Amino acid sequence: MTDRYAVIGNPVAHSLSPAIHQAFARQTEQRLRYDTIEAPLDGFIESVADFFAMGGAGCNVTVPFKEEAARFANILTERAELAGAVNTLWLDDEGVCGDNTDGVGLVRDLARHISLRGRRVVLLGAGGAARGVIAPLLDEAPASLVIANRSPDKAAQLAEHFRELGPVSATAFDKLSEAADLVINATSASLAGASLPLPAALWTDRTVAYDMMYGKGDTPFLAQARAGGAVPCIDGLGMLVEQAAEAFFLWRGVRPETASVLADLRALLAQG
Repeated sequence: MTDRYAVIGNPVAHSLSPAIHQAFARQTEQRLRYDTIEAPLDGFIESVADFFAMGGAGCNVTVPFKEEAARFANILTERAELAGAVNTLWLDDEGVCGDNTDGVGLVRDLARHISLRGRRVVLLGAGGAARGVIAPLLDEAPASLVIANRSPDKAAQLAEHFRELGPVSATAFDKLSEAADLVINATSASLAGASLPLPAALWTDRTVAYDMMYGKGDTPFLAQARAGGAVPCIDGLGMLVEQAAEAFFLWRGVRPETASVLADLRALLAQG
């Protein structure tokens, strides 16, 4: 019998998660099926409940449902409970378990490009994607982590929630007045093809720009960062692969190798 997995989001047709998990399955000789499920914006709970009722073993959750997924699970890991957002669900004997692998995926990918220790980090956004990575970023001992958001009140609430874990503060996009060593886009602006109202002072030629989104060529955020002089400009494909590997390990108990899968996906995207 083949176990069934899926990614649930809206939109989700563009997702590379099926290709990633199928590659992991071939590599580790696991039998599974992995699909995409586009849930209505007001119908996540019904969609994910139906998936499990029809025999689903586990699923990934993407925008905009990560906070709803945390409320849906009846068992949360420590990192998921802290984040208040879930991107990985699965069934066990006690019910629906929820975890958040975004943070470990981001940190593992960033380690290929920059050490976070002693760096000034700016995180753009205060939604579910941001919530999932704050604690792992602070674990890397940056000099500061500034959460910037269009609505500064929401960023301030997040900073207060995580303040005991490290030097975290909050501000509005237009109040970012100092250059950063690393700027991470955790908003969905790139998915919508939109740029963000960010001041030119944020960028130098030593700033690393990282977008959690990915695509063929620069996302709008990366194009904006590159125009400001940031080097290098990195998309979130590596994070996607690394967080998927962590989810695969939670589901199947085996940890896949990621470098070759990431290289294959880069080639696939380059082909258009």
